[in-house]
Amino acid sequence: MVQLPKLNELGFFEIRLESIGGLGANLAGKMLAEAGVEGAGLNGVSFSSYGSEKKGSPVKAHIRFCDMETSIRDTSPVERPHIVSIFQEALAKTVNVISGIYEDSTVLVNSRKTPEQLKEKMKLIGGTIAVIDATGIALDENNRVNMAMLGAMFRLCPFLDPETMKGVIRKSLEKKYPQTVAPALATFERGYQEVVIQTFTLPEGAAMPAFVRADTPVLGYETQPIGGLITNPGNSMLKDLSISRSGMMPHFKEESCIHCAQCDNVCPDNCFVWEELPDKKGRPQMFLKGIDYQYCKGCLKCIHACPTDALSGEREDDGYAEQHRIPHLFDLAVH
Repeated sequence: MVQLPKLNELGFFEIRLESIGGLGANLAGKMLAEAGVEGAGLNGVSFSSYGSEKKGSPVKAHIRFCDMETSIRDTSPVERPHIVSIFQEALAKTVNVISGIYEDSTVLVNSRKTPEQLKEKMKLIGGTIAVIDATGIALDENNRVNMAMLGAMFRLCPFLDPETMKGVIRKSLEKKYPQTVAPALATFERGYQEVVIQTFTLPEGAAMPAFVRADTPVLGYETQPIGGLITNPGNSMLKDLSISRSGMMPHFKEESCIHCAQCDNVCPDNCFVWEELPDKKGRPQMFLKGIDYQYCKGCLKCIHACPTDALSGEREDDGYAEQHRIPHLFDLAVH
C-alpha cells in the first residue's frame, strides 16, 4: 500500500497547478491523477478552473489523492496545496500563485532562476522550492512545457512511479499524435532528472501569513468606494499581457527596419509604437520606434510578417522586456 507523505484534515494530499492557457496544465493534471490511480492504487480526482478559455489566460488545475478507504466527495478548488506547480513564472505579477501554502509545502517553478532568487522574488518565508527550466527543455525537445513539469512533479511525489507515467503518456498520445510520443517521453525524463530542489527552514519566531480564502471579496458593503466607483478598470490601455508569453518574444533591430508596417498589420494587440518624423526629403512619414512589451503576448505573428530581419523570435530573458520597452503615450491613461 502506497503511503502519502502528508494529509490534510480530510485525508487528502492536494496539488495545485498554476498556469496559462496553452501550456497544457489541464492535461497534465488529468495524467497526474491517472498515474496515481492506476499506478499507485490511490483514490484521485483532477479538475480545472478557468477564467476565459483562451490561450494566455490564467488557468488552475486541481488534483487530490487519498487512500482507497477515503471517499472523495469534494470537488472544490484546492486552496491549501501541499505542492504548487507554477507553469509560468510571470503569473506571480497578477496572481497570488502561492496562496494557501503550508510552511512545509513545496513550490515548483518553471524558471531559470535559482531557488534563492525565487524565494526572495515570491516573498516566501520557508518551505521547499523546486526549479526546472521547463520552457528551455520543451524548446530543445520540440515538445510542450507540461511534460517537463510532470517529470519534475514526479520527482517531488515519491509515492508515484515514473514508469507508470510513461505508460500514461504513450496511451494518451500514440493514437492521435504518434510522432509526439518520443519527444514527450524525453521531455518528461529531462524534467525528472534536471529539477533542482532546495529546502528553506522557517526562521525562528517567523510565521506563515494567515490563510485567506481565494473567494473572499476585496470590495464589500464596508470597503466599496462611495458611489460604486470602479477602482481597477479592465480597459485595453491598462491591460498587461506579459504573463501570456510562453517563453518566446520578438526582438526589434531598428537598423534593419524599412518601416513597412507589415508587423503592425498582423499584431492583434497594437504592440508597435510609431512616431511621425520627416523622411530624407522632408516629407512626413511614420517611423517604427519599437515594441511596447506590456501588450505583447508573444504570438510571434509579426516575425512571420516581417520582410526583413528587423524582427526575430528569441527566448525571453528576465528583465529584457522592461529594459527594451518603448511605452505607448496615451493621453487618457496613467501607467
